[in-house]
Amino acid sequence: MGLFSRSTTATATVPTAAVDPALAALTGTYTIDPSHSGIGFTARHAMVTNVRGAFTEYEGTLELDGVNPAASSASIDVTIASVDTGSADRDNHLRGADFFDAERFPLMTFRSTSAEALGGTDYRITGDLTIKGVTKPISIDLEFNGAAKDPFGNERVGFEGKAELLRSEWDLTWNAALETGGVLVSDKIKLTFEISAIKTAE
Repeated sequence: MGLFSRSTTATATVPTAAVDPALAALTGTYTIDPSHSGIGFTARHAMVTNVRGAFTEYEGTLELDGVNPAASSASIDVTIASVDTGSADRDNHLRGADFFDAERFPLMTFRSTSAEALGGTDYRITGDLTIKGVTKPISIDLEFNGAAKDPFGNERVGFEGKAELLRSEWDLTWNAALETGGVLVSDKIKLTFEISAIKTAE
């Protein structure tokens, strides 16, 4: 079952006979459930190991159109100050002017612009990512994990996603040189997404 068509033209029409009833039933507005979701990142540290972290406060909406999947969209707002790497000193450094400057730029935002099917349950969604007032396009590879009704009667959809970016493109350029060569923090950052979203009652 697919959510996104290969076409990125939102006005495309799908013949009624071709619509999967189970897919059409997913049409609606979904709110991301932070208690069952996660937005994480990984950076190479000192050229030899990885440091992992997450943002613990965020909100987002998915607009799914099961009849015309290309009309689906996603919107996410992340609170920068919620960054958590397991080290208070490192987290405070990340919140400061050397990195995110959370006081001046409290939110990181993503607004989708297009989507495509890659085959099976794999998809790619592209959109505008804004960090520190800088907006650049980014593509996120997604796996659709399915839909289900939970024990409380909520209709849920689930996705796993991953992406890579160069932090320098968003003006995140702080670094420190190592005596042995190289730098303390990698430019390339890996992002991961675990998304569970609840359908909004009509």
